[in-house]
Amino acid sequence: MASVVFDASAILALLREEPGADTVANHIGDGLISAVNFQEVIKELLRRGIPIEPALDLLEALHLDVRSHGEQDAVAAAGLYPATRQYGNGIGDRSCMALAIAEGLPAITADHAWSKIDLPGLTVQLIR
Repeated sequence: MASVVFDASAILALLREEPGADTVANHIGDGLISAVNFQEVIKELLRRGIPIEPALDLLEALHLDVRSHGEQDAVAAAGLYPATRQYGNGIGDRSCMALAIAEGLPAITADHAWSKIDLPGLTVQLIR
């Protein structure tokens, strides 16, 4: 059973060996990620010059449980906009938060602004 929902920033911190990577590593093989956040990670790897196939191999090694982002998920994420807009949260952030709320799991992120967000059912775990 999963113990956390990963934000793209957490996975990227692990891959870049940034501060907080050890916290993320403790949850590898035991976390969920929204397909929206998974796309963000892939896009960032491509932006850094890693071709798609090696990027996917790298992510496969992390054993992430990638969850689809369907119509109900989109509605739930959009519904978080009023509570998150002042912190600049985008679709990826809201998708992660909505998945964490739906699954009753903490969202693990490197984004400090998340600690200011007060949403019923949302628990945020900062990695640094």
